[in-house]
Amino acid sequence: MVEVSTSILSVKKGEESETFFELEAAKTDYFHIDVMDGKFVQKNTYSKMLEYASYIRRISSTPIDVHLMVEDVKSAVDDFASVEPNIITFHYEACKNKQEVLDNINYIKENHCRVGISVKPETNIEEIYEFLPYVHVCLIMTVEPGKGGQILINDTLKKIKKLSKYVKENNLELDIEADGGINLNTAPEVKKAGCNILVAGTAILMAKDFKVIIDELKS
Repeated sequence: MVEVSTSILSVKKGEESETFFELEAAKTDYFHIDVMDGKFVQKNTYSKMLEYASYIRRISSTPIDVHLMVEDVKSAVDDFASVEPNIITFHYEACKNKQEVLDNINYIKENHCRVGISVKPETNIEEIYEFLPYVHVCLIMTVEPGKGGQILINDTLKKIKKLSKYVKENNLELDIEADGGINLNTAPEVKKAGCNILVAGTAILMAKDFKVIIDELKS
């Protein structure tokens, strides 16, 4: 079963309420919260995403999927734990060493959230194999993190295939999430590679009918 996590990065000010209600009615499986600090990536969405996530939690029971593109993971976990997310994902590349990766995993679990670990396109997937038994989700960036509306990098499909094969061979219980350039044209290949959670923002929010495109992405 493929799930859809809708990125709300490009939701316009003044249209939040209507958009969030429509996405919930369209049965998005998650609201995807792209948290950027202006350091780990150039763009800064921190305050906007905290505001949006807090609003979503007040009006919706749809699970929240927080993607931290930040240097200071623990401080961000402290801030976003208040919106009771289902998943908090941090970047492997934000950590200085193996111990910091494990500390972040444990810290997120202590805040009663499922844990995700994410890798950028240039990071070899083998680098995070040792951490996979301790997390619930592996998020593969299929574009460079930091902005929406990019084109999917085809080489990242090989990474998803390799990860999917490793997960099956080692009997791991792990969701594989892909983020970046996901639309009706690219989704079939991403799903075929082994991904079971699709993050899509622009493709959904630009559609006339959210439910139609979300249903097509899932099918």
